[in-house]
Amino acid sequence: MSQEILWAPWRLQYIKEPKDESGPDCFLCRYIAEQNDAENLVVTRGPRTITVLNRYPYNNGHLLIAPLAHKGDFGQLDDEEMLECMQVLQQMTSAMQQSLSPQGFNIGLNLGHVAGAGLPGHLHWHIVPRWSGDTNFMTVISDTTVIPQSLHALYDLLKETLGDEAK
Repeated sequence: MSQEILWAPWRLQYIKEPKDESGPDCFLCRYIAEQNDAENLVVTRGPRTITVLNRYPYNNGHLLIAPLAHKGDFGQLDDEEMLECMQVLQQMTSAMQQSLSPQGFNIGLNLGHVAGAGLPGHLHWHIVPRWSGDTNFMTVISDTTVIPQSLHALYDLLKETLGDEAK
């Protein structure tokens, strides 16, 4: 069996970008401060949370949900932050079910570099919609699929699905 090659040129920017994970240089903190939601792919803002499309998704619909406060330890979240994060996870899962019809979801939080956290200084949950036959380890499996939708088309679809909830 020959190995197939999946070209994903958008990931090169991520690989080459310097990784500064502190305070205002954290990309989540920058998005929170900038208020340029369409350009930054910010889907929703809450009193204590922000939801953004992952610019380097593992699958179509890959979202990040984070507290507004730059906190890197799970125990630092107060009850209100924790509750709002869970409520937004629920809201986004429902919106994606309605708009994308996935057959399942991976939802997780990576704590620390060794656990896979690419931005360990700012907690964030991943929601990754899943379909039968998709893969999430593209670098080690030869039978992969291409993400079928641009980030901006997905952003528009989620904003439309969420309607007034996204404000």
